[in-house]
This record gives sequence, C-alpha cells and structure tokens, in this order.
Amino acid sequence: MAKVSILGATGVIGKNVAFTLARADTVDEIVLFARESSIEKAKGESFDMYDALAAEDIDCKLTPSSQFSDIANSDIVLITAGAPRKEGMKRLDLAIPNAEIVRDYAEKIAVHAPDSIILIATNPVDVMTTIALEASGFDKTKVIGIGNHLDSLRLKTYFSKQININSSEVHTRVIGEHGDHMVPLLSSTTIGGIPLKYFIQTVDIDIPKLISRLRKAGNTIISKKGATEYGPSYAISNLISTIISDSHKILTVSTYLNGEIAGVEGVSLGVPVVLSKKGIVMIVAIHMNDYEENKFKQAAEVVRQSTDEVKNHLNY
Repeated sequence: MAKVSILGATGVIGKNVAFTLARADTVDEIVLFARESSIEKAKGESFDMYDALAAEDIDCKLTPSSQFSDIANSDIVLITAGAPRKEGMKRLDLAIPNAEIVRDYAEKIAVHAPDSIILIATNPVDVMTTIALEASGFDKTKVIGIGNHLDSLRLKTYFSKQININSSEVHTRVIGEHGDHMVPLLSSTTIGGIPLKYFIQTVDIDIPKLISRLRKAGNTIISKKGATEYGPSYAISNLISTIISDSHKILTVSTYLNGEIAGVEGVSLGVPVVLSKKGIVMIVAIHMNDYEENKFKQAAEVVRQSTDEVKNHLNY
C-alpha cells in the first residue's frame, strides 16, 4: 500500500485518475492537491468519491489540500496541472505556459517529497518530462512521462476490433513522441504470436487507415466531447499501479535518453522500460526497421527543438 499525490486533482484527468486509482484499492492515501482557489472543489470531489467507494467497501483515504507539505512521504507525485488541449490544438502549442507550471511543481516536489517518483501527464508530455527532470534534480529513473502508453493501448484496441479478435492476442507498441511524430512498431507487432506481416496476408486490414486513426485519436475525441478523459485516466492509473505493485512490467513511457535507443540522447521520448517501485529499472532495447528508426530520430529532433525553445523561454 502506498501514498499518491495528484497535483491538479480538480481537472478532468486529475479527478478521474484519483477515482480510478481509489477504486483499484492499491493505495492507502491519495492527496487531491489543488490551488487555494479550487480547494472547495477538491473537497467536493472527495465527498463524492467517498460515497461511491462506500458501495464497494473501499477505505482509501482522500486528502484535499492546497499545502505542499501534505505531499510529504508520497511514493508517487503525479503532475496533471496545466492548460488542456483544445480542438485543433497540437500538444506542443501548450509547451511554454505548461512548462512554467511543471517547473514550479517539480521544484516543490523536490523539497517536500524528495524520495518520490514524479509522473508527468501534462502536455506536451515529452517536453514536460525533461523540464521536470531538470527542475527537480532527480535521477532520470525517478521522472517518468506517460509517453506512448495510451497510444500503445489504443493501437492494440484498433487491431483487436479491426480483425474481431481478443485484444490479449495483440502485442504491439508505439514509441517516439506522444503526438504527431509517434512511431508504431509494426515490424515487431504480433497477433496470436504471428508477426503482423504474415497475419495480414490472411485478413482484410487497412494498416495506413488504422495508423491515421491512431494519430488523430486524441483530437477526434476532443472534437466530439471536449476532452479526452477515460483513456488517459485509466492509462495513468495503470502506470501508477504497475509501479506501486513492483510488478516489473514493460510499458512504454517517456524517459530521458542517453543513447540507449538508436543512439538518441539529450531528449525525453517514449520507449519501452521495465517499471518497479523504484521507478525505471531499465530501458529495453528494441529492434526497429530502417523506416521506424528514421521516424524515431525525426521525433527526437522535433521534441528536442521544442524542449530547447521552452528552456530558452524559462532561462534554463
């Protein structure tokens, strides 16, 4: 059992992560951190969640707070605070205003919860991962962005529904930027243990259309309902539960690279890693074909340029 603090707990993602995590019954306490102006809303969210949790006999403690001292002794501190992405907006459009928030919060986490793992959900998540890493001074194994975990889950579901097969039979992964420059690893995707390139010879599946849908997924949802909500919240809760349970699962998250994948260094990108209660245990080496590797390196340059622009604005 553990303690998790959520910074930005009254936002759409923050409150949904809190409730999803509380329902999983894997933590002792969740701190619903909000600005002073939103503390009453945080209290209201906690009351509402308690009513729901009572129906399932779950005793997770929910602590509404606007005091950073309350995040002390957290195992994980999740940063979801920031401006949400609107329809037609690219994640990188949010970079500068959100970086100011993430930098401030990361600095405060380092003071009040120095032994925690920082998990970043604020967009653009790859850029924000580097900002939080440098602002906190933490080891890179303890600063993790949600990266392409949600993208990978989406791709798995798309394949499953396209060919009408149980999703557990689909093993696929998306790496690179959590955004337009994501890289689906089709060369290593398998369905029922059969490499995709052989499997598609026997079924009717439009791969380019499926990948186009994947790249547009977030904006499609935002255009129809105003925000992505359940998918990101579950993906984040899944990451937190994976870390807390010390399960050593391999998930695709954003982490700062020092040449471990395709020689890329000095930038945070989504790559497969082994996760434990200590954070990132190791970055998993992956095989890419030439096309995928080139796309991964292009993603690195796009994110690097954006990160440098943000750091220059913040006077790093």
